Amino acid sequence: MGVEAGAQVARSRALAVLRIRSRALAVALLPAAVAVVLWAGVSTGHLVGSGWHLARWITSGAAIVVLLAAAVIALVVARARPAMSPTVPIAEESAPDLYHLVRDLADRLGVPAPSAIALTPDCDSWLEDRTHRAHTPPPAEDRDEISGVRGLRPALQGQHRRAAATAAPVLVIGSPFLWWMRVGELRAVLAPVVAGTGPSAHPDIAAARRFVRGLDAAVAVAAAPQRGPVSRTALAGVGWVARLLLRGCRVHAAEMERGVAVAAAERAQAVDYGLRIVAQEQVGLAYAGWDRLLTRVALPAWRMGRWPARLDAGVVAALTELSRRDRLAEGFTSRLGERPACDLLEEPGAIDEAASLLAARLFHGGPAEPGPDWAPVDWQEYPEEVVDRKWRTDAARLHRVLDTLGVHRTATPTRRDPDAPTLSRVMNHLATPQTPQPPAREKADEEEYGDGDEERVGSERSEALAAGISAEVAREEEAAAPTGLAGQGPDTSVWDDGGLPLFPLQPPRTGRELLADHVTAMVCCAAMDTAGATPGLDWLDGPSLLLNGERAADLGPRVLTLIETGDPAPLEAWLRTTGVRPEKPVRLV
Repeated sequence: MGVEAGAQVARSRALAVLRIRSRALAVALLPAAVAVVLWAGVSTGHLVGSGWHLARWITSGAAIVVLLAAAVIALVVARARPAMSPTVPIAEESAPDLYHLVRDLADRLGVPAPSAIALTPDCDSWLEDRTHRAHTPPPAEDRDEISGVRGLRPALQGQHRRAAATAAPVLVIGSPFLWWMRVGELRAVLAPVVAGTGPSAHPDIAAARRFVRGLDAAVAVAAAPQRGPVSRTALAGVGWVARLLLRGCRVHAAEMERGVAVAAAERAQAVDYGLRIVAQEQVGLAYAGWDRLLTRVALPAWRMGRWPARLDAGVVAALTELSRRDRLAEGFTSRLGERPACDLLEEPGAIDEAASLLAARLFHGGPAEPGPDWAPVDWQEYPEEVVDRKWRTDAARLHRVLDTLGVHRTATPTRRDPDAPTLSRVMNHLATPQTPQPPAREKADEEEYGDGDEERVGSERSEALAAGISAEVAREEEAAAPTGLAGQGPDTSVWDDGGLPLFPLQPPRTGRELLADHVTAMVCCAAMDTAGATPGLDWLDGPSLLLNGERAADLGPRVLTLIETGDPAPLEAWLRTTGVRPEKPVRLV
């Protein structure tokens, strides 16, 4: 399918959507048309009699009701604010080279240039229509008191509204692309996206998209919970009609967008076709590195109330490390000598910080502004500010749960303070042999833990400890969550606090994962306080323990053996090898 074929499919499907809109209007006008015919029959002397008189009044009443309902539905559809993706707007003054690249690309493709550029903290790029009156700022107030200019003001405001209605869509670019890709690669990746402004300028396609977006926004208005009983009842009918029309438009709208995408892809074939193959490989690499950076590096910091302020700069380090470890990515680091796309920005550091804060909001639900409990952190400070604090906080929580369970602290010949937290206390509790159970009890345990939804941690003491930690973490997260957040309403932004996080990175952690994390944190604290270990940052795996400058990569399996089987031998051997003293007290937060 070529450019013309794809555009033809898009236009035909757009007309199908508009025909559905016309049919809905015709249905709304049908009772009024019938009423007009009946009343016209009186003047001609044909439709007379008591039966026709009653029919005229019944039809007139039905026409008035239907017209009022149609007016309400049309008003809701017209005024409802379509969803808008949360992005970081990029003014032309802060990125003139980037705007020049996009406009030059649009000229080469023979399509209108996007009206603006914005960044999203994700590995994706698209065009977004923001011509709705709720998405466009009002025109600047004219304070000129000359009567002639005052008379021109309504005309100028009307021109502004018409210009907003016909404006080109906004180009949204994934911020990791700007920092990882080179300038030529970014241009090749954006070519099919920018080519989509051509079909978007067609009047029928634009009208069909506005109609579908309006219906979708009307459904959201009707589903909002912050309504009184009367308005909720009235909007229930609006939502039913909007959903009915959406179901009728669904297939045509999908085929229209598919035709637009095909036409844009075919048009972009003539621009940087060979480079696009290499650029698509970089897109796949960026997805992998960005996901690892968010889940392994950023998420622990967000949970500690800190947000890395240079996520996009960090993705370069993460992807470089990934390309070094992955044999399939060999040779990718040689391209780092070329000009990066972030050089197209005047102040890449400030934009990176804004995108990093937005990423924390979208993926974790953090506040919109920095504060005492939500402070930025640089990568140089990450090991001390995040890793060390995380481990000591988890270790302190572990000992609090042990206190709750009644696990006594005992003094040793080398340690006379029984209240000091030690690793030995944790290991002794998890490694205590269990009382043998009768076969019937074992069978009951297998039925309880083997086929249930919850994964069994290990011994009964491990189960109790994991349950206590899970409850403690849940209480802390509930206390830290913002209060008074109602659900997302139609008059609020799609990414207001009530709907955050929009894209949670990970499901809730299981008891087994929490217990393993807390025991590992206690081991790391003991290693730092008794063996001279230091906290570190691995760009792909997150917080790591450094022993003599080398990462301790064999700690996790030994901790799992302790909590799952109660066997402390592997962990004790590791402690002896590394010189860690488990009986020594550690410093907690």
